[in-house]
Amino acid sequence: MRVIFAGSPDPAVPVLRALVASPHDVVLVVTREDRPKGRSRTPVPTPVGAAADALGIPVLKPASINAPEALEVLRGADAGAIAVAAFGQMLKDDVLSGWPCINVHYSLLPAYRGAAPVERALMDGCVRTGATIMHMDAGLDTGPIIESVDVVLTDEDDAGSVLMKMAEASGPALVRALDAVQAGSLTSTPQRDEGASTAAKITGADRPINPSRTARELADHVRALSPRIGAVLHVDGEPFKIWRVRETGHPAPAGLTSADGVLLLGTASNGLEILELQPPGTGRMQSDAFLRGYRGELTLSSTT
Repeated sequence: MRVIFAGSPDPAVPVLRALVASPHDVVLVVTREDRPKGRSRTPVPTPVGAAADALGIPVLKPASINAPEALEVLRGADAGAIAVAAFGQMLKDDVLSGWPCINVHYSLLPAYRGAAPVERALMDGCVRTGATIMHMDAGLDTGPIIESVDVVLTDEDDAGSVLMKMAEASGPALVRALDAVQAGSLTSTPQRDEGASTAAKITGADRPINPSRTARELADHVRALSPRIGAVLHVDGEPFKIWRVRETGHPAPAGLTSADGVLLLGTASNGLEILELQPPGTGRMQSDAFLRGYRGELTLSSTT
């Protein structure tokens, strides 16, 4: 079957590759517009756009997939379905009514509908999550469920590794759904209201680290915002991004302390060792390297 694929960030690339490796023919990729990056502000394609270019697949980069000119291109592709994974735009009625739109959502629906399902699940301390293949409707991730794929989490996982696990697991499931579309045998189950929740977009208010919480809660907080967003700890009045931490299993003094190359944050329970951080205006670094060169007081700001 001829298929249009819509996706944008890294976690959508394994899904695209699974479709390309399947018997289906990906005839068009739709992705976000190129965005300026770096000091030169040179427009850079999305990871999906770059992958499609490398695979020789035509790419459409509309400001809105729902715009009349974009719809004209979609119709010209003569596709039997649209497959969607982490696209970043809402599909409206003209698209949803024009094709079977099969979406990969990175949670076990109906839990964590919305923009940040993986981050919110990790923040909540979930030990089990997964991806859902769903038939899209006009609601926010409310469409009927075709298949769910479980993903087991470890303490070493952060949002980046979880997303890639989900992407790898959901590609074959999406192919099975498209097989069923082609065969006219697709079945789905309406979502139940029980257990439904919303995963709101991450904002600046979600980033600060609050030492009055437990070490376990803060470890989940940090890994939920790594490796792309970054939790923030205000040290000596400056915002430091915290990328990787570890629970110590024993109490620690209040505040931020250092000894023998170990940077330790006191919490409401046990100590939290900071393993990787990023001071303002610098790159990421291990805590021992940071401590060798830092001459500040390691005083936590009252804004945390």
